[in-house]
Amino acid sequence: MMKSKSNRLLTYVVMLIIFWFIISFLIIPNIQILITTLFENGHFTGDAFKKIVNSPRALNSIKNSFILAICLSITANIIGIFLVLLIDYFQLRAQKLLFIGYTSTLVFSGIVLANGYQFVYGKNGVITQLLLNVFPNLDIAWFEGFFGVLFTMTFATTSLHMLLLRDAFKNIDYQTVEAAKNLGAGHFTIITKIIVPALKPYLITLTILLFQTGLGAMSAPLILGGRDFQTISPMILNFTNNPNSRDLAALLSIILGVAQLILLSFALYIERKSQVISGSKVKTSFKKQKLHNPISNIIIHIIAWLLFIIYALPLVCVIIFTFLPTDNITSGKIEFSKFTLDNYMDILSQTDAYKPFITSIVYSGLASLVVGIFMLFIARIITKYRNKWSNLLEMTMYIPWMLPGILFALGLILTYSTQKFWMGNQILIGTTWLMLIAYIIIKIPFTLRVTKSGYSGVDKNLEDAARNLGASSWYTFRKIILPIILPVALSVFALNFNDLLQDFEVSLFLYHPLYEPLGVTIYNASNSPQTPNAPAISMVYSVLLMIINTIVFYLVYGRNRNRNFSKM
Repeated sequence: MMKSKSNRLLTYVVMLIIFWFIISFLIIPNIQILITTLFENGHFTGDAFKKIVNSPRALNSIKNSFILAICLSITANIIGIFLVLLIDYFQLRAQKLLFIGYTSTLVFSGIVLANGYQFVYGKNGVITQLLLNVFPNLDIAWFEGFFGVLFTMTFATTSLHMLLLRDAFKNIDYQTVEAAKNLGAGHFTIITKIIVPALKPYLITLTILLFQTGLGAMSAPLILGGRDFQTISPMILNFTNNPNSRDLAALLSIILGVAQLILLSFALYIERKSQVISGSKVKTSFKKQKLHNPISNIIIHIIAWLLFIIYALPLVCVIIFTFLPTDNITSGKIEFSKFTLDNYMDILSQTDAYKPFITSIVYSGLASLVVGIFMLFIARIITKYRNKWSNLLEMTMYIPWMLPGILFALGLILTYSTQKFWMGNQILIGTTWLMLIAYIIIKIPFTLRVTKSGYSGVDKNLEDAARNLGASSWYTFRKIILPIILPVALSVFALNFNDLLQDFEVSLFLYHPLYEPLGVTIYNASNSPQTPNAPAISMVYSVLLMIINTIVFYLVYGRNRNRNFSKM
């Protein structure tokens, strides 16, 4: 009896904490943005709208974001589909190696990838130096602006795009392909009339996600956009740094948030309408197609390896440059005679250089652990008690998915720059807590979604059997349910940790000056001439990040995909 009361009391306490968290960090900050933007001294005002309309920079950033989103949706889909054909449709040589190259951006992404592309294609990049030897009058800023941003983001997004399409490709009925071949159809007809239409439901969803990614892009436009191509997210950052223009930052965030919300709603609508997927009732493994025409075979192989070089070159160059002096990095010259381990020694032996790495590990680990435990409880409530309140709770938890991360960051800045009684009259701005809270918030939707799927796989008969044997709810959860979903929870922890370790967008808004995270350090090092060896330190940080990302990626996905790799 006492245990039952204790469990009930604990449940009420946890629910109260959840309610406080939702109100304090998911609801109030977004309301604060609306108040800051639309009201002044308690009265409605349209000044922020007027400032936006009269600001060419702001209008251009909005226009550029939509241009980037539209173009990225086209280029990434074209490259993504072609990569799937190269890996799963055509029979090519060294496809396993090609696959590794095409998926390199899974461990080389975000600020690290944008920084890598800058060192390869930027003003002093390797490719730029080679091109200057052929074209002496070439503008060294040729990669700066719209083209550089679109090029970088296209190849940054197509690795995951390809993986998702590969899963869809496996559902295609190979018997349909065989029937088309027997009727005399060539590869082009099969691809355009059978393969692509079968992938259409996935392509629609991926197109929406690509549009969403382009609309809220931060790293690539900030590093490679230059003065002539600024998008919404970097502009929000610029306005936020000036207290007098934070209303403009808030309005731009709202515009971005509304666009993201419309896209997310449309994506969910498409998902509900696209439940039927082309697939064979009798499983027939897809047989890769040979290119009998020698000219076509050569052309496809050339394109395949050209794409491999584009994907792998920035990664390889970053690794090579970590072994070279700073002068070689800034000049873009690779001299194997000057190889050294000094850059790594600077990181591994000096506390100041190592501090950002430790900071990111601590923040990422704590945030991943807290959100993982938090969502274990929330997902349990949602799956066990199916009613309007649990549905409302679930939709509330998905708010961070509907709105961009920088919108939450700005909301936290505006809300907790002054004392609030529900926070014990503590000002969170300038503390070490705010970025940790933001990390937790942005990982709630993904963690909940995956954890909820884990709970749905638990056999309810096990719970019923434990209850019939007199086991309490807590005992049943701890001894039966938790061991079943623990592998899922650990995988989510690893993925969250991996992503937060290199976070840049949210960190740039909220980091404590004394505890600079790794993503911000890499950005500052690549854009600040004050520190002589900053580029080298940035490179080493990037490589260390890639090593961790590779290990995590292998632990989460590698073992499950070994069979698929062996079939290539």
